[in-house]
Parts: sequence; structure tokens; C-alpha cells
Amino acid sequence: MQTFDEFLAMARQQPEPQRLLLVFAKAGLEVDASPAERAAFERGEGGALSPAVCVDRTAQEVASFGSLLEESAQAIEHWDILFVATMDGRGGHVPNSDEAVQPLRMMVEQIKGGRVSQLLAVDRSGSLVMLDRG
Repeated sequence: MQTFDEFLAMARQQPEPQRLLLVFAKAGLEVDASPAERAAFERGEGGALSPAVCVDRTAQEVASFGSLLEESAQAIEHWDILFVATMDGRGGHVPNSDEAVQPLRMMVEQIKGGRVSQLLAVDRSGSLVMLDRG
């Protein structure tokens, strides 16, 4: 699996319907960043990710990464990384948005704390990325 669209296809094939948890994050620098960290950030390396917008959708509500990208433009001017997690349905019923509130809050806290290894990370081209914690 290398793209969000491949992930989306897999989510739709699960035995139980899936609710996608989506957190759009922006890259930035910490206030106390060193000159070396600032230089690396200017080259497109490093920085800290801050959650900016979070939403939930069923796997069927998202047609493709392209449609999600268009929708995101309505809510946020720019984002750098999309973090994704899923919630399994039960008995053939997809979890509702109210059930997604607490898991989304937990995702936001994980991102703020840099604990993102359990989350899928997607860049603006729709490719899955591995984030370097170094």
C-alpha cells in the first residue's frame, strides 16, 4: 500500500464498515528552534507538526484523495500531512460522528506529543509517508 486511494479501497473491503478519522496538520518550527533546525526547516526538513483541522467520514463518503483534497481547501488554507486512523463498525453499522469525537481528540493529542507511529501519514500528493522522529 503506497497511496491514500489504495488505503481507501482496502477500508471499503473490510468486513465491517469503517469510519475514517482524519487530522490535517501543518508543519512549523518551535519557538526555541536552533539556527540549524531553522535552516533544515527552510530546506523542507524537520519541524513540528501541529493539528489544524480534524474530521470524520465514512469510507464511502470519501470518493478519492483528490476529492478529499478539494474538500480540505474549504476548511484549511494549507496543510502538510494528513493523519488517518479508522474505527470499525459493529454488526454491519458504521460508527457515527458522535462516537468519533473522543478518538479524534486522542489522535490530536498523539500528534501534539509526536506519537504518530500508529497513524497513517499522507502527504499532499496522496502518498503514504514515513515520518522521521530524529
